[in-house]
Amino acid sequence: MRVALFVTCVNDALYPATGIATVRLLERLGVVVDFPAAQTCCGQPQFNTGYRRETVPLVRRTARAFEGYEYVVIPSGSCAAMVREHYPKFGETALPARTYELTEFLVDVLGVTDVGAYFPHTVTYHPSCHGLRSLGLGERPRRLLEAVKGLELRELPGAEECCGFGGTFAVKNSDVSAAMGQDKVRGAASTGADVLCGADNSCLMHIGGILRRQDAPQRALHIADILASTEEEPLL
Repeated sequence: MRVALFVTCVNDALYPATGIATVRLLERLGVVVDFPAAQTCCGQPQFNTGYRRETVPLVRRTARAFEGYEYVVIPSGSCAAMVREHYPKFGETALPARTYELTEFLVDVLGVTDVGAYFPHTVTYHPSCHGLRSLGLGERPRRLLEAVKGLELRELPGAEECCGFGGTFAVKNSDVSAAMGQDKVRGAASTGADVLCGADNSCLMHIGGILRRQDAPQRALHIADILASTEEEPLL
């Protein structure tokens, strides 16, 4: 099977290791991964801020970049939701039907939950708003984490509450955003887990920034990094 990786601009610019981990993981499962060089931003920041006309060229460019691929895999619920929910509003209907968030692709398309990962740490999982409410990822990420050898999954209090990032919401409503992030960090700390895991690096950037400023021992980590970790090539 051959797929195209839509790495997202957040991962490309700030978390390239997550993109690398996604490729390692998929290739370990026998998937051939292409990286169309023409990809850029999906247009979500412009769309969510109300700049619909400025979103159009990004939508068109993205659709062209991923033409011809049966599956497009995105390690981000928010960007996958942008393509799936909003691209049809711009007349782009082919790409949404072929687009999958990473955990969704693993469970629904490849039919696997045990990906051969090894991560001997305690982990708590934060479901991002787009993954939870827009894509309906449900238990898919948790099922993948529960199958990881050595991993102990701990329940996150208030897991379904937003972390407060919300893209430009964090800029326009910084005080509210920070307060929501603090609530999420307190909930994560109460679990005593080594790692707070999520499937969206935008959310993890927000939460992880608070953790670092507080010198907290907990680390924010994308689920792809955990699933790519093996006994032969451990992440931590």
